[in-house]
Amino acid sequence: MLMFRQSVRGIPISLHRIIHSSSRSFSARTKTYANNYYLRKKRKCPFSPYKTKWQETFFTHQLAVQKLVESTHKSPKKTNLLSVLIDSFAAYKCEPTPNAYFLILKTLTKNPSTWDQIPQVLDHIHKVENFETPEYIFTYLIMFYGYSNMTPLAFEVFFTMPAFRCNPSVKSLNTLIWVLCKNKYDFKIVLLVLVKSQFMNIWVEESTFKILIRALCRNGKGNNAVDLLNLMVDSGFDLDRKICSLILCTMCEYKECEGVEILDVLDKMRELGYSPKRVDLCNVIRFYVKNRKGIDALEVLSKLKMSGMVPDIVCYNLVLNGLTLEGEYESADEVFDEMLVLGLVPDIVTYNVYINGLCKQNKVDDAVRMLGCMEELGCKPEMNTYYTILEALCRRGMLSSAKEVFGNMKLKGLQLNSLIYDILVNCMIREGEVEKACDVLGEMVGRGFVPRSITFDGLVHLLCQRGLFSEAMELLPEMVVKNIVPGIRSWEALVHCLAQTPNFDGFI
Repeated sequence: MLMFRQSVRGIPISLHRIIHSSSRSFSARTKTYANNYYLRKKRKCPFSPYKTKWQETFFTHQLAVQKLVESTHKSPKKTNLLSVLIDSFAAYKCEPTPNAYFLILKTLTKNPSTWDQIPQVLDHIHKVENFETPEYIFTYLIMFYGYSNMTPLAFEVFFTMPAFRCNPSVKSLNTLIWVLCKNKYDFKIVLLVLVKSQFMNIWVEESTFKILIRALCRNGKGNNAVDLLNLMVDSGFDLDRKICSLILCTMCEYKECEGVEILDVLDKMRELGYSPKRVDLCNVIRFYVKNRKGIDALEVLSKLKMSGMVPDIVCYNLVLNGLTLEGEYESADEVFDEMLVLGLVPDIVTYNVYINGLCKQNKVDDAVRMLGCMEELGCKPEMNTYYTILEALCRRGMLSSAKEVFGNMKLKGLQLNSLIYDILVNCMIREGEVEKACDVLGEMVGRGFVPRSITFDGLVHLLCQRGLFSEAMELLPEMVVKNIVPGIRSWEALVHCLAQTPNFDGFI
């Protein structure tokens, strides 16, 4: 019976004890695993976080970097920071890291007196170290040399990156191109960089095109920017709306694009999928107005309405001004009426342009009546408005109306200028009102304004014609005080007046 119990089911007792003890240890481990997710997941006990080799290395590196930072702050400015770096890491028996070299380089670039140590640090990385140098170190140096106007060094840093066990990417390429464009280098050099970068297995991306297009626009080369935009789309990149808007703005701003048909460029952009905004079309309208092409500006306004956008008062003001400058007064009237029908409220710019058109058509009475309409609608006329009307009245010899407008300007408390006085005095001289002309001229001088030489000459000539020689001679000291040299007309009138006097020889 005992032997039977000792060999239950054919299992020896020694083996049965081993199994039983194993089952008990297994139950204990199972209970432990159930209470610890990490052990249940990994089926092994983790190492202590303070005894691993990488933790010790990281800790010593941190101490070395801390010692390096303290040494750079305490050391004099002309200290060799490379030696400080080597000594700091040697004190903890570890190798310098790329971040440590980056810290040293950033410290060196902050002080111009230590710039000469930068090549020494780079040479040490090249010949002594064997780690793969991160690209951000070189992009920082390229940017630094660019801002410091040392572009050739930035050029050299980029093309020596493979020697430092670093594969340059489009990020460093874009940095170099940005530096070259910022310093206004010839675009032939930029093209050379792009060609050489292909041999370094670097291919341009959308960001590269944007940098180049912005540089071209900054230099006023809108035509080249359009060509590069087409190349960008042909290369499979998406059309950027901001870039298109920038190109249109550049072509409208710089004089180099005067011979370019911007409407054709705009149509090509639309074919590529660009939907221009109102501000883009306003820039195109402004371009045509500046080049005295009011009809083309009106055509752009029509395209703006056809595209579903509602033009604002700025667009109508530009078109109205363009048509007025070109002499298309009937079209200008139609545009003005259309603006009112759409419910747009004219501003001071609108009235100034429209009144200028009326004056150019010699409809000065209508222009004067427009002043009253402006005030009724709550738009106060400004100095330019009165100047346009006053100049038109004086040009047509309507002196009485000019005096009335001039009186209204003084009653409203407007700040008169020398141009207003000159226009009115010259009109009085042409109309022969010598006394009024002298009074207005005296008021002008009393307010501190300096009349033009032609105004003095005209008044002296008129006084001599009327035989008022003494009054004409009294104007000469006034001209000397104002540093105005009498013209030939004044001297001829004075000499002629002296020749008519009985005591001419005695006076001489």
